[in-house]
Amino acid sequence: MNTDRFGLAGDDYVPDVAGDSTAIVEAFFDHLARSLRDAALPGGLFSGMRASLVELTAADAERCVDEPARYNLEMTLALVVAYRALQPRLGREVTIAALRAAFVEPLGEAVQAGTRAMLDAAEDPFAALVAVSKTREKYAFGAGFGFARTVDDAESYHLDIVRCFYHEVLVAHSAAELTPVMCEFDANWIGAIDPAKHGFRFDRATTIGLGGTHCPFHWDRTES
Repeated sequence: MNTDRFGLAGDDYVPDVAGDSTAIVEAFFDHLARSLRDAALPGGLFSGMRASLVELTAADAERCVDEPARYNLEMTLALVVAYRALQPRLGREVTIAALRAAFVEPLGEAVQAGTRAMLDAAEDPFAALVAVSKTREKYAFGAGFGFARTVDDAESYHLDIVRCFYHEVLVAHSAAELTPVMCEFDANWIGAIDPAKHGFRFDRATTIGLGGTHCPFHWDRTES
């Protein structure tokens, strides 16, 4: 069975931003509908969310500074429309928990398995994941984010995200409390890293969504 669903192991890896974002959004709404089917929600609520997403994405089109931003906008606004529809009915905490599960869990196993397969197969797992990160910085995140590479050598790669597109969109829609949901998606690939096996560790002490001034994504070898 091919566990590298996202093609991470290839030397010519380029993320399929359109396909990945569509999969996340579809899985998000599907998971919400299944997990909340016993919550006595109005009929048509989820189809209404999808319609609202189309409208809100069109209204925010000026935020599409490049191709990645177009898909990142849709993913972020999916959280916004669901939050607006569910929070008055379920309450803030229950809604955020439902959104977190629906956004993080559906593709979690596939992301973790693909990352682990790539690391296990790599001659140099540290270099392989750093290369994936740099590719994603360009093709999956793009100009909507601000990056600072404070260390980039053979032993360490320290990337600081100093501007978060997701957070800016959520703040603009009075939903900054949802930014940690976006942050938690990363736990899927972070969990694939085994320092003892792969020879490096990853640290992210905080994020902008958790109140930090930046998001430190730091990879360091644990052995030479």
